[in-house]
Amino acid sequence: MTGGSLPHESVSVDAVSALLDLIVSDDASGTSIHTALAAEGISTAASEHLARQADQVRISFRRWRRREQELSAILSGVRELAELRDVDTLLERIVDRARRLLGADVAYLTGHHDNALRVRTTSGVVAPELRDLVVPVGVGLATRVVTQRTPQWTSDYQEHLEVPHGESVDKAVAAEGLRSLLGVPLLAGTEVLGALFAANRTSYEFSPDEIALLGAFADHAAIVLQTARLLETTQAAAKAAREATTVLSENLAATERASRVHEDLTSVVVGGGSAREIAETLSHSLGRRVVILGRDLVLVADAPFAGGDARAPALPTGPVREAIARSRRSGRCVPVEPDDEVEFAVTVVSDDALLGALLLGPGERELGPVERRTAERAAQIMALVTIKQDAILDAENRVSDEILSDLLHPRSQDPATITTRARGRGIHLDRVSSLVLLAVSAEARRPSLEAVRALPTSILVGEENGLLVALTSDVDAPGAADAMRQHLARRCTDHVLAVAGQPITEVEDVAAAFQTARRCAALLETMGRSDGVADVRAYTPYLAMFGAGGADPQEFIDVVVGPVISWDAGHGGDLLTTLAAFIDAQSSPTRTARRLHVHVNTVLQRLERITSLLGEDWREPELLFRISVATRMHGLIHPK
Repeated sequence: MTGGSLPHESVSVDAVSALLDLIVSDDASGTSIHTALAAEGISTAASEHLARQADQVRISFRRWRRREQELSAILSGVRELAELRDVDTLLERIVDRARRLLGADVAYLTGHHDNALRVRTTSGVVAPELRDLVVPVGVGLATRVVTQRTPQWTSDYQEHLEVPHGESVDKAVAAEGLRSLLGVPLLAGTEVLGALFAANRTSYEFSPDEIALLGAFADHAAIVLQTARLLETTQAAAKAAREATTVLSENLAATERASRVHEDLTSVVVGGGSAREIAETLSHSLGRRVVILGRDLVLVADAPFAGGDARAPALPTGPVREAIARSRRSGRCVPVEPDDEVEFAVTVVSDDALLGALLLGPGERELGPVERRTAERAAQIMALVTIKQDAILDAENRVSDEILSDLLHPRSQDPATITTRARGRGIHLDRVSSLVLLAVSAEARRPSLEAVRALPTSILVGEENGLLVALTSDVDAPGAADAMRQHLARRCTDHVLAVAGQPITEVEDVAAAFQTARRCAALLETMGRSDGVADVRAYTPYLAMFGAGGADPQEFIDVVVGPVISWDAGHGGDLLTTLAAFIDAQSSPTRTARRLHVHVNTVLQRLERITSLLGEDWREPELLFRISVATRMHGLIHPK
């Protein structure tokens, strides 16, 4: 043996086999190896040399086997993680695997949050301070892991002064009782997804193998996490695309329906259709009841949807009227809340004039933006139809007004010529049997005119000098006047004075009947009458005295019985009442006393006072007649 080399010595195959068995066994030691070599009879130096070599092989073999187990654990964990699709569940599994892989007390994962790092998921953590921890920029071990993209560790965090400490981080670490920490970055290409930590509640020196092990696991976990995020993003995008496609399909279908409805509504206008056709077309398209109201929010058309409530619609409620007002301001289809019968309302307008409204009832299909726009278009088309009908009606009314004017103010035209011209317009003057004059307020004149024209007995209706003139087929003029007054009171205005004219047997009688009714209306206006029904035949005596030439009945009253009225006003007396009762009692003081429920002497005293006021001859027949008329006129003008 020279130069420090060992002499060539040999050992048996059995010894080599035993030696290999000892190397791979978990309980092999230097003593057992020496024992195995002693039986071969080799030198001590050779035995010790073989023992050292065998021990190094054994240590390396155990390291390789541990590495294999660790890599197997990593691959097993990665396979498990790869099967997960939910990001939150994936984060929980990553943290649990990291904790078990290193046998640590605690594991947690931080991620980016508003320019800081927030603890996303934990395992083995008991303190809420760590679970809810947000690490400020530039503070803590996590910041260094993320910024430097390398593993960072410490055996005692509180004593590790190289790491920038922060109050919130130190408080959370202390609350959990952590001392040793190991953090590795979660890298996916060039992107840092966060940091993965394993920590112990005792001081501990992490070995290079443990650091490499956690780093390798973090690299694989980062790839799986990035893939899961991309998949989640892709799935969310696919879901959004499906939802967008569904919405687009629904909008396209709604647009197609709206286009068809618009075509149908346009056809209605071109074909001279009515409001009912518009309501039915819109009801069929929207799958709900459609009610159309006119200018005064009265029912014009009603189209119940198939299978819906067929009862007549109720009058617009407060919420409906409020919705109509909002729609008029905005020009849009607006919801009605709360109302069981009407869900949406849209106004029919022309410039600033309210022509009516469309009311949409509830339906099974939701009324989306396209459907609301369809309702708004229908309202515009209804406005066109209304304007067109108004133009036609105005033209017809002008002709009717001309015919009526010719009847009321005969000039050179022969009545037969007027009758023929009227018949060409569908107006049958030969059916006229009565005339009714209507006095209403100026604002109520137009709706009242349309309302009277709609009555079945009306033949020709128009306006003359602020009064409505109606020629009717009703032979009972007072009955026709009362019916018209009640009709207008329900629909248009509370105050209607209806004057029934004289009977009409020929067209030539219309002018005279009108003049008499006009004079009666003027007389009643002078008397302060603005409401009720009057028959001109009942006012013939008054018309004879005051109906022509513009005579003022009040002036007549003042001249005839004015002193009596003045005495009553100044003394609080009741002479005029006594005078009227005396005339009704055929100038009998006894019957007058019974009528007034006073003593006859009281009547005689009052008659003496009246004599002193009117003169000794007031009981003469002619003067007494004028006094009788004056007292009756005063009673009509000033009813008690």
